[in-house]
Amino acid sequence: MSPHETSAIRREAAPQNPEEAPGPRRQATGADARPGPPDAGPAAASGLPRWFTPVLTVAIVLAALNLRPAVTSLGALMEETRDGLGMSGTVAGVLTSVPPLCFAVFGIAAPRLARRFGLAAVVCAGMAAITSGLVLRPFAGNTAAFLAASALSLAGIALTNVLLPVIIKRWYPDRIGSMTGLYSMAMAIGTSLAAAVTVPMTDAVGGGWRVGLGLWAIVAIIAVVPWLPLARAARGTAAADRGKTDAMAAAGPSMLRSRTAWALACYFGFQATAAYITMGWMPQIFRDAGVSAGQAGLLLAVTMFMGVPLAFVIPRVASRMPNQGPMVVLLGAFGLAGYAGLYFAPAGGAWAWALLLGISNCAFPLAITMIGLRARSAAGIVKLSAFAQSTGYLISIPGPLLIGVLYQKTDDWGLPIALMAALMVPQILIGVAAGRNRQIEDEGPDGASYGSTKPARIA
Repeated sequence: MSPHETSAIRREAAPQNPEEAPGPRRQATGADARPGPPDAGPAAASGLPRWFTPVLTVAIVLAALNLRPAVTSLGALMEETRDGLGMSGTVAGVLTSVPPLCFAVFGIAAPRLARRFGLAAVVCAGMAAITSGLVLRPFAGNTAAFLAASALSLAGIALTNVLLPVIIKRWYPDRIGSMTGLYSMAMAIGTSLAAAVTVPMTDAVGGGWRVGLGLWAIVAIIAVVPWLPLARAARGTAAADRGKTDAMAAAGPSMLRSRTAWALACYFGFQATAAYITMGWMPQIFRDAGVSAGQAGLLLAVTMFMGVPLAFVIPRVASRMPNQGPMVVLLGAFGLAGYAGLYFAPAGGAWAWALLLGISNCAFPLAITMIGLRARSAAGIVKLSAFAQSTGYLISIPGPLLIGVLYQKTDDWGLPIALMAALMVPQILIGVAAGRNRQIEDEGPDGASYGSTKPARIA
């Protein structure tokens, strides 16, 4: 599940939902959620210590800050990293494809690991993996070692990325909207900050690319500290989490037989392709056009930071539309305009192209919103989200790699940028299909309907 999903989804829970039968009534999410009694929180009910909730709040923010710097800091120093390791354009393309691969593979494993060891313990392990990869990466003597260290960090990011929203639902049932907003903003800040300050920070300390990448390990180490006592304190909740997750996994329709699920998975995959091409290659496009390394990092930061305000606006607007196709087309048009600018005048209108592509990359919160609208039951939403995201990340893997191959073969950005623009066309067409007003529960055998009769609502 993604960081934006929990703030976007508010369900009208029906008693017959399988995962709703035991336990307290689910709280409404979103801006209009009403807080429950002060002593009714899951932390208090589980007998956890008083310090647990405030420490968990700090830990969530610190973890969110570390979910993207391993990717965007590398994008800002890609040229120096390639030169330092003797990395070809093809191998660099492989490197930019590693994040979605790790997110798909380890994201699938996250729920099972959480059932086995507990939510907080797995997130603690994920933060430790992020830290270890960031510590080891500067000492890599060759490309293979660098890829292995990067994969270790990305595996930790994948686990944490999937489970933090679940933790928010678990321990903040009456503050899901505010906590998810805090978490989303921290993640966006970490993403854009790493893109903006990695190059000037590296210059300030007088080091090379290894120092610039390694400095982010300090932030990650700090983030591990609060998760250690949290994992110990929450050890007793693992059995309860296992029962709820098992019930949820068993309910709902089959995703493999749903055309809507496949449309959402493909749309998610194409938008993820665009996002990881942007994070991995956009600074290099600007630098090759004559833009300084520091300014190229700032341009990437602007693109990433656009997700902060729009992630709160897009779900609310899209939820009030019976068909989200027009919004899919609008975001796609911004992307096509940005790619056209990169093709014809990359340096001349660099700030405008960064803004346009930042708006287009907000297809991510739109995809998450549509996931919430395309299922009636809570179990359906969870299964649809897991299927669309894991399958979508797998679909996105070839894109950044292909861009790197084309760049190496042509030694020019014309053809790669043309391919980026071309990929926007199927993204728009598939997104229009995914935006149609229908639910996966209506796609069962012989039109049979699954789960609750009440559709999901988006706050």
